[in-house]
Amino acid sequence: MWNRIKRIPRKVYQKAAELTHSIKADERGLSGVVVAILLILVAVLAIVLIWGFLSGWLAELWDQITGSAGGIS
Repeated sequence: MWNRIKRIPRKVYQKAAELTHSIKADERGLSGVVVAILLILVAVLAIVLIWGFLSGWLAELWDQITGSAGGIS
């Protein structure tokens, strides 16, 4: 009984090593997934950069508009 219990970690390690090897050897769709993830990442970063530039410009523009509004009355 104890021998079977002692063998469990070794079998788990062997199965994990086999699975890792099979994943590394399989190159069918990996490049497509990587390209899709990179494109999404680039798009998100571009949106964040554009939003950062526009928010500062819009805040400055809004301050100019509201500052001018006090002299109208």
